[in-house]
Amino acid sequence: MGVVGGGVAGSTVALRLAELGIPVTLIEEGATLVNGPPICHLHAGGNLYREISDKQCVTLLRQSIDTLRVFPHTANIRPTVIAVPLRDSGNPDTLLPRLKLLQNVYKKLIEQDAGNAVLGDPDEYFKVYQQQDLINLAAKNLPLMPVSLDDWMVPVAKNLNLNEFKYPIIMVQEYGLSIFRIAATASLAFAKLPACKVYTNAKVTHIEKSDSENQQAWNISFQRFNEQLNDHQTENITVDYLVNACGYRTGSLDDMAAVTRNRMVEFKAAYVTQWPTCEGVWPEVIFHGERGTPNGMAQLTPYPDGYFQLHGMTEDITLFKKGLVSSTKQSAQPKLEEHFISKLKTQWKPFEVTARTQRAINHIAQFVPTFDDAIVGGNPLFGAQQIPGNDPTLRAADVSFEDQRYARSEIVKASSAISAADAILDKLVEEGLITKDIFAGLLSREEQFQVTHALNTEDVVRVAEQLAKNRHFPKALAQPVNIAKNQK
Repeated sequence: MGVVGGGVAGSTVALRLAELGIPVTLIEEGATLVNGPPICHLHAGGNLYREISDKQCVTLLRQSIDTLRVFPHTANIRPTVIAVPLRDSGNPDTLLPRLKLLQNVYKKLIEQDAGNAVLGDPDEYFKVYQQQDLINLAAKNLPLMPVSLDDWMVPVAKNLNLNEFKYPIIMVQEYGLSIFRIAATASLAFAKLPACKVYTNAKVTHIEKSDSENQQAWNISFQRFNEQLNDHQTENITVDYLVNACGYRTGSLDDMAAVTRNRMVEFKAAYVTQWPTCEGVWPEVIFHGERGTPNGMAQLTPYPDGYFQLHGMTEDITLFKKGLVSSTKQSAQPKLEEHFISKLKTQWKPFEVTARTQRAINHIAQFVPTFDDAIVGGNPLFGAQQIPGNDPTLRAADVSFEDQRYARSEIVKASSAISAADAILDKLVEEGLITKDIFAGLLSREEQFQVTHALNTEDVVRVAEQLAKNRHFPKALAQPVNIAKNQK
């Protein structure tokens, strides 16, 4: 097995196989694994996206539960608040049927398997607050460590301009997700899994399908820098199945493989800020808005030490003019303009970091006036997100297959990575490359990912903090928020 691309999609596929003892080679162009778009949120129900279908929301819920069971060290355990401003055309009451549906699905999943109870008590999956409820909470002291949903809501009630919103305001158990602790988990697990060979700083230059003695295979050529020779050396491997997990560059490998695929790529960024006067332990807060307009959704994501990651779904903040591009009949790889490629490969210009971060601060301060004294806290988190097909609202996606032992892990959200890995594993069984015997006795998610699940939280955090430092981000972004007490 060969996996090209060591982001969250490719690393998860490789982990899934290696944990079962299936030999796999993982090839990543970058220096470290899982260094992609600004992952910060576990979409346990997809409530950030009111425009997506209930079916997608249920899929995201199931996938998120799987993610927490496989990667228990990566969640920031705090709820998310959903608020609809008066200026927005939406009605918060329309969110309630979906939330009740998700709550019922969550309850049924727990009835089927008690191990699925990773999002807290299903009876507290969500809670609604009227304006008077928030006025009452605003009069309370700030809890040192939130326990109940009401505790989490106190700093929000104290700082929001409560007259600017439609009611109810909703709190839901959608947690945070740390890209740095996902990267650390993958690196630590691979070091303990002899079935996986990892090549980093390895750029694939050519792939070619071959038939040898009636056995289909893929020849992969890649270049690695040889420090002793001070030159790039070409290496070659042959694999019996190829997984394309190249993220926004998935189309480039498709072109090498001479297969077609419709897809889009969107460049996005989130901004790191520090709020020196922040008081209390905050949940995440989402202010709904119409995507792409000046009143686009605003997202306030908390980390330790007063750091917050900000999204503003406007073209002046998170989105970019001409930042969404599509594939063509000539190429499966959508072509971003050169200034986006420059951002992806090199550093941003300082003035642009300052300007866009300040716009993000101003966007949040419309709703949280006290946030106006926040400052730039670091470099932006950015990347290009692939979206299979032609629907820019697609959020729940995982994998697609060709007829020549070639699969694409095409996740849009990190929580879909386990689902993609499962589908690829099923395909290997279907094609006779592995047998079902390999699953013998491995019934639960925890049993199927024994090495990954057994990692020590302190080790994961230590490596994650070093990765954050190496990538020039505050170590607070790698640190856990209210991590589960029962973890090792």
